[in-house]
Amino acid sequence: MTTLPQSGAEALDLLRAHGDAERAKGLAEHHKVPRDYLGVATGTLGNLAQEWRQGLDLPARLALADDLWKTNIFEARIAAAKLLTQARIRPDDGAVWEMLLSWMPDFDSWAIADQVMTAAQKRLVADPSRIETVAGWTTSDDHWIKRAAMIIALPFAKQNHPSEGELAIRIRVLGWAAAYVQDADWTLQKSVAWWLRDLSKHDPERVQYFLSNHARHMKPFARKEAAKHLT
Repeated sequence: MTTLPQSGAEALDLLRAHGDAERAKGLAEHHKVPRDYLGVATGTLGNLAQEWRQGLDLPARLALADDLWKTNIFEARIAAAKLLTQARIRPDDGAVWEMLLSWMPDFDSWAIADQVMTAAQKRLVADPSRIETVAGWTTSDDHWIKRAAMIIALPFAKQNHPSEGELAIRIRVLGWAAAYVQDADWTLQKSVAWWLRDLSKHDPERVQYFLSNHARHMKPFARKEAAKHLT
């Protein structure tokens, strides 16, 4: 059983104990973002974060996540997001939602951004009215924040039997996607392609319709990815 950290410094020591210099070098070369990398294996990092999440109450997790995020270390930021990734948070998840949103201006890496949005997805599913906040991201000048709108909305592409409200969100996100493909930015194009690819497994007709109207604006790689599961 891993010792539960009482501070960001203690958590960082535990992460460093599992680091590997060669792996850290490979991560730095892969992500191409100047920050410290410890080289902690993905499975190990997930196990540590899970033990901390299960062993600490919510106020302690929020404080620890904040400490870890502020280090700007790759594995620490991943762990911070994993600490707040939970389907049900009682009695109130408002503080978690606000903390996740407060990290968004720091996004500079797809891996970190996706981990934060994975946590945020659960908060959006828990309270779909938060889609109004997400809608504001779609007009941001920051392509990372615009991209986050597609990533956080992925659960609404994966439902086999969406409710009326969930279907309305799905249609709304497709509207965002139609605007995004007018932008040649690679990250935005890929976020749309991912969303359409996942939707095609559950609602292929809607994806076919989207592509028939908007594929001409998509980069070749994005069109191919979006249609990956279509016959």
